[in-house]
Amino acid sequence: MSDAPFLRLRAVSRRYCVGGQEVNALRAIDLDIASGEMIALVGASGSGKSTLMNILGCLDRPNSGTYSVAGRDTSMLDPDETAALRCAYFGFVFQRYHLLSQLTARDNVEIPAVYAGASVAERHARATELLTRLGLGERLDHLPNELSGGQQQRVSVARALMNGGAVILADEPTGALDSATGEEMMKLLLALNAQGHTLIIATHDHQVAGHAKRIIEMADGVIVSDCAIGHAYEAASPAPSIATVRPASWSRYGEAARMAFLALRAHRLRTALTALGVIIGVFAVIMTVALGDSAQHFLEKSLASLNTKTFEIEPGKEFGDPHADRVQTLTVQDVDALRRQYYVHSVSPRQMTSSLLRYGSSSGLATVWGVGESYFDAKSLAIVAGVAFDAEDVARQTQVVVIDENIQRQFFASENPLGKTVYIGNLPCMIIGVVGHLEGRLEQSTDKKLNVWVPFSVVSSRLTGRRHLQNIFLRLRADQSTEVAERRITELFLERHRTKDFIVWNLDDQIKTTENVVQLMSLVFAAIGAISLVVGGVGVMNIMLVSAAERAKEIGIRIAVGARRSDIRDQFLTEAVAACLLGAAGGVAICVVIAAVMAWLLPTDFEFVLSGHAIAIAVACAALTGVVAGYAPARKAARLDPVEALARD
Repeated sequence: MSDAPFLRLRAVSRRYCVGGQEVNALRAIDLDIASGEMIALVGASGSGKSTLMNILGCLDRPNSGTYSVAGRDTSMLDPDETAALRCAYFGFVFQRYHLLSQLTARDNVEIPAVYAGASVAERHARATELLTRLGLGERLDHLPNELSGGQQQRVSVARALMNGGAVILADEPTGALDSATGEEMMKLLLALNAQGHTLIIATHDHQVAGHAKRIIEMADGVIVSDCAIGHAYEAASPAPSIATVRPASWSRYGEAARMAFLALRAHRLRTALTALGVIIGVFAVIMTVALGDSAQHFLEKSLASLNTKTFEIEPGKEFGDPHADRVQTLTVQDVDALRRQYYVHSVSPRQMTSSLLRYGSSSGLATVWGVGESYFDAKSLAIVAGVAFDAEDVARQTQVVVIDENIQRQFFASENPLGKTVYIGNLPCMIIGVVGHLEGRLEQSTDKKLNVWVPFSVVSSRLTGRRHLQNIFLRLRADQSTEVAERRITELFLERHRTKDFIVWNLDDQIKTTENVVQLMSLVFAAIGAISLVVGGVGVMNIMLVSAAERAKEIGIRIAVGARRSDIRDQFLTEAVAACLLGAAGGVAICVVIAAVMAWLLPTDFEFVLSGHAIAIAVACAALTGVVAGYAPARKAARLDPVEALARD
């Protein structure tokens, strides 16, 4: 053997704590292994050979002593450096093959090269060449369950050779094979040893051990015999076939995404359960935000038809005064006084009553508005046909009326209503104008009720007999402040009435309050959706934790073939994010369908639209949920002990 052994152990001991008791698996082992040797480790179960194999393959570390590979002391290496060493020098051939069920034969072989940072083309070509050389050229794209035991073991050998496999560690390589296939496997391993690969086999089978050039027998954690049989090969270990460099970030995450997709596809039920919580959360976020946005948009559209800077003055000492209907101090003279104020654009008295409206055989209960000539301008009521009454009509108590479009459709159909006479109660009035419907307008004139407007003097003298006014409506000039105007109106009425028997309603304040309420509702809706998404995130975390436990063996396999902790963490984190994004896509799809249904069912003036920012926020939140919910399971998976993981069923 060479004077500079490739693998060297000095006073290596390994202790475990089992059931509160310390078990010495290895006791001060000294061992040198040269490049190109073929060694058989034999011994009864519990003799320590499996522990020694794990330490030789850098899957485990000794509690004491030193172990060096090619002159490098492994105790001085951090986890990533140890993974790089494992990736560059070691290949594992497991008794139970340990192939990943969701990957094809070629994909299984390529895994070590993925963690070595090889390009797709390079590792694809190398895996194809190895499998073809091992007689599996026609089985490249078959899944493990489509291969026989011998074929699966050959795939395992090809994987061990993917990065060069200077040292091949075979744990009972023929234990799960029939005698004929086992003999073929031994021929293959002998051929690899003849090519310069260092071969270390752990076996109970003395016939298998007989093929080795050196047999090391173990018992109770110590080497009891070390016998050379014939002449051992002395050959330089093959150089790595794949350069082991840290993959670029984009390549790492690209591979993590591909592996995540394959894992999610292989576990469809688990993926569906993971995505379900996110679907509900994303659906809640998008729909609640969309409802809030649609309500706000509807409100803005409705308020756009209203004049801002408007006031109503009503009788009463304070808001909610139960005796307001007994106060009869608002008069036409108050209207005239307001009209003279420089800050007033227009002002109108207003009386309201209900009466039966008749025309021919048509009749209906109508709201009768007694107003001044400025009312239509102050309220921005559009006259779509005819004209409004003027100051002379008000002064002369002319029996004229302006109707709305509801009355025009119901009473006159296609007939022109102008010039026709309708009866308000028993009062005949001639129609001189028609008020048009304003889209989204928030007032009674645009709902399904019937509305007519007549001079307030006619209402007072002919219909109600009241001389006092029910309220006064005014509109400010555009350049005037509502706060200042409200104060001056209050001062004017206090001066005129000598007491506080009026209420000034600032309609702008009501509009702002309504807008604030809608915005608050939107925030509440969004918060409800966010809570749903958080609940979904908790579900994702739980399922990913279960997934990490269920896939412990897969994690152990990946670590054995060279995966770093960060590679395992990235893969599980990517799976969590991918599952959440799948859930987000499902949630968005459901929202689109429901939005289409709601657009068909809801009134045309309430437009329900899924806003782009709501979808973007929901998808971003879903991705963030994947990161947050997946981090703990990913970190746990990355820190899993590979020896323990590989021992799980």
